[in-house]
Amino acid sequence: MSEITLVEAVCMALARAMAEDETVLVLGEDVGIDGGVFRATDGLISRFGADRVMDTPLSESLFAGLAVGLGAQGFRPVVEYQFMGFIYPAIDQIVNHAGRLRNRTRGRLTCPMVIRAPYGGGIHAPEHHSESMEALFAHVPGIRVVIPSSPARAYGLLLAAIRDPDPVVFLEPKRIYRAPKEEVADDGAAMPLDQCFTVREGRDVTLVAWGAMIVETLVAAETLAAEGVEAEVIDVATLKPLDMATILSSVERTGRCAIVHEAPQSGGVGAEIAAGLADRGLVNLLAPVQRVTGYDTVMPLPRLETYYMPTEERILRTVRRVLAYA
Repeated sequence: MSEITLVEAVCMALARAMAEDETVLVLGEDVGIDGGVFRATDGLISRFGADRVMDTPLSESLFAGLAVGLGAQGFRPVVEYQFMGFIYPAIDQIVNHAGRLRNRTRGRLTCPMVIRAPYGGGIHAPEHHSESMEALFAHVPGIRVVIPSSPARAYGLLLAAIRDPDPVVFLEPKRIYRAPKEEVADDGAAMPLDQCFTVREGRDVTLVAWGAMIVETLVAAETLAAEGVEAEVIDVATLKPLDMATILSSVERTGRCAIVHEAPQSGGVGAEIAAGLADRGLVNLLAPVQRVTGYDTVMPLPRLETYYMPTEERILRTVRRVLAYA
């Protein structure tokens, strides 16, 4: 077992899935010969051949539709979009066909496909390369939305997504693609979907985050611990369907909650979590639920990107405001 990066864990999971199941295919722009824009599919074409690792034309809608057809006919396609900002031409296929196929056929057909895309800011990329639009897909019936926050979770959750009988949007936070590293065993063990992970236990406040924001949230929790405040940190991991039970259980113990995400605030998944706490956990709250988010604007590249992204300082200010309530 060796220490690997998140992007290496993605590649390792793809290779494991393809070795175990010949119906698993990988397709997308430059995934074959070039190994993907971030090298997430590096070496797969030489190992499994061009009939299973397919470079596609520059047509996002086309290969999304191809994947829907493949999924409906017994294959398990894994589609890579180079950046989340390039996924929008495929929304027609994802929403109107992949997400509806089970319902449309009353369960006679399913669509086991995974739509992968690097997402989020923090690498000073051009426009369309720093999107955090997970809420867009979390709103769509029939679609799972999964976001890993570490190499181990990238490996285990991607395997689970590939094995799932229904379509999964799998968003990979590219800001942490290559840091930090973590020991990951290539043992083929999947992690459970539809379940939050408690990555730090605490008694005073619950911090809820996902993706790259787990990094700043854990750093803020360490700072709080030095001040005598023990924060519990929950990695949502699967945003749809949302595991509210784990979040509610944590808030029942702590009485306070702050939600951290880099996506714009309005209509975000953080609002859905806050609504769930209001609906089912209000009697346990000692303070209003607060959010630390991106802003309701396009990522202001390049100079204001660091201002847009939630920071440890912003998280700490928000948590201290939550703690100030008697």
